[in-house]
Amino acid sequence: MYNNSNFNRWRRHPWHGLHTRSDGMPDDIVQVYIEMTTDDVVKYELDKSSGFLMVDRPQRTTSSPPALYGFIPRTYCAEEVAKRCADVDVADGDPLDICVWSERHITRADIVLKARVVGGIQMIDDGEADDKIVAVLEGDNIWGDVHDIADLPSIKVERLQHYFSTYKLVPGKEVNIKVDYVYGRDEALKVIAAAQKDYDNHFGHLHTQAKAKE
Repeated sequence: MYNNSNFNRWRRHPWHGLHTRSDGMPDDIVQVYIEMTTDDVVKYELDKSSGFLMVDRPQRTTSSPPALYGFIPRTYCAEEVAKRCADVDVADGDPLDICVWSERHITRADIVLKARVVGGIQMIDDGEADDKIVAVLEGDNIWGDVHDIADLPSIKVERLQHYFSTYKLVPGKEVNIKVDYVYGRDEALKVIAAAQKDYDNHFGHLHTQAKAKE
């Protein structure tokens, strides 16, 4: 039965108002806010001030994400995330990105789902750590039993690497993106923990102030 005490009069901010995990979730299951679907050739991104999904830019290329693309709430890529990437000193200053494989075709963004973390791709974009966590939709009928990236067909990871290495290409200009290092579940969970720590270090005061006003 629905509990009225859980009702929110106003929609929560997808980045700050949701949790990384719901109570009782296993460590490898996270909540995900989806910004882009596999049909999108426009780059959509959360407006961090308002919490609304906005058009960031139309893609110059014809490629679209091979998996659902979004971020993990209450994560932030800063000092702790950068420490896990030996070749950089800084991270990109955004929530931690995540790609979610689903057997069923999900056609809309601006949704929240639960996903099982199976690994990640260490992306370095113009000298900044910009990791992409790889996950599968919880309860998926095809991929639901996958627990590590090694259990996915290798072409799945190759398509993600190709997308992220090419989606910023502009004719006549060089793009400095590396997506060579692929890691498994254990390292992915450490990257998420680092991003949670970065979030607490940079934004934890927001929740402390909110609780003080209650």
